[in-house]
Amino acid sequence: MARPIIAIVGRPNVGKSTVFNRIIGDKLAIVEDKPGVTRDRLYGRGEWLDTEFSVIDTGGIEIDGEDQIMKSVRVQAELAIEEADVIVFMVDAKAGITSADSEVAEMLFRAKKPVIVAVNKVDNLKRMDDIYEFYSLGFSEVVGISGSHGTGIGDLLDEVIKHFPDKSEEEYGEDVIKVALIGRPNVGKSSLVNAILGEERVIVSNVAGTTRDAIDTPFEKDGQKYVIIDTAGMRKRGKVYETTEKYSVMRAMKAIERADVVLVVIDGEEGIIEQDKHVAGYAHEAGKAAIFVVNKWDIVEKDDKTMHQFEQKIRDHFLFMTYAPVVFLSAKTKQRLQKLFPVVTNVAEQHAARVATHVLNDVVSDAVAINPPPTDKGKRLRINYATQVAVKPPTIVFFVNDPELMHFSYQRYLENKIRGAFGFEGTPLRMFTRRKSDDE
Repeated sequence: MARPIIAIVGRPNVGKSTVFNRIIGDKLAIVEDKPGVTRDRLYGRGEWLDTEFSVIDTGGIEIDGEDQIMKSVRVQAELAIEEADVIVFMVDAKAGITSADSEVAEMLFRAKKPVIVAVNKVDNLKRMDDIYEFYSLGFSEVVGISGSHGTGIGDLLDEVIKHFPDKSEEEYGEDVIKVALIGRPNVGKSSLVNAILGEERVIVSNVAGTTRDAIDTPFEKDGQKYVIIDTAGMRKRGKVYETTEKYSVMRAMKAIERADVVLVVIDGEEGIIEQDKHVAGYAHEAGKAAIFVVNKWDIVEKDDKTMHQFEQKIRDHFLFMTYAPVVFLSAKTKQRLQKLFPVVTNVAEQHAARVATHVLNDVVSDAVAINPPPTDKGKRLRINYATQVAVKPPTIVFFVNDPELMHFSYQRYLENKIRGAFGFEGTPLRMFTRRKSDDE
């Protein structure tokens, strides 16, 4: 199941980024006591009471602002509101209700999504009485919090998770490979969906996710069942969303979470830009199988070295995704399209692959014998054993004498040896180090 999504929205300078950082336990967002500092929406992951979720930190909303940044922020928030399962509406206890708060509240009423009002800057008990006026915004759940001190965050999350969709829902069987297409605007995602389905347009009467807005299209090819999760559905929202690159990620988030295999579509004519890395990075962080699909290959001027050179550029730009295969094709002419789905099926299998513990340990033991771990301050890492604890993505835990001695470079070496032995093409590998207890 996809992780539920929380969107944190509100006017500028109410402390959204500080609360976002508290929830995800990291300082990803820029925090500065100045309106409008948060320019780009940020995403993170959190967990509360054994429930995992994604969090969106939006910029402040200013409904009538003529300033371009404020217009941009409003679009971000609208998209976040549309995609979120639960909305945290942040307000400022010290400032009280402002006209901007009231206008944001009207926006949220139209969204028809669960809304929890988080009254921030309740930094002491005297301020607790200040939260009551915010009930007049019309929402039944109001929680006093302090982002800077961390108080009330647990109470807020208690309320939020009550509104998450039922996690028992699963609309497709285990034998169905769910495929999401992501990429910046205008790389040809819609054309590729149409080419795959053999239709002139994406049919709108398809199976809709039970709690989601994405359009899913089930189909069967060579005896294998697939579902295309159409992130190109942004088209229905109009050109402002499709032409502004940074907003394209919003639609992709939910689809990435639901997918088994993510197709990262790149414009073969235009080449790779920074936004491609951002979009691909979300698939990698979500632990999904991935394939780079270089589209518009029919209009690229090429010789016998062009394909190799382009693939090398992908490797240079996406150093964090060296495991992902590259497929070159043209959605328009369907050139090389037949090469795509054998790769999709293969990486889906690799994503779900499981290695027996004794076989894995044989490979790890050989790797250590060939290249023993270096010493650190007179201590040497000792790997007692390794075991695969999960699939989708394959997740391996090393039980060692001291986790602090597992250097990043040595872990990378082990990953390369494991990939060399078992493949795992197209899927990230998650690797963790644990101290071996005496009774193990």
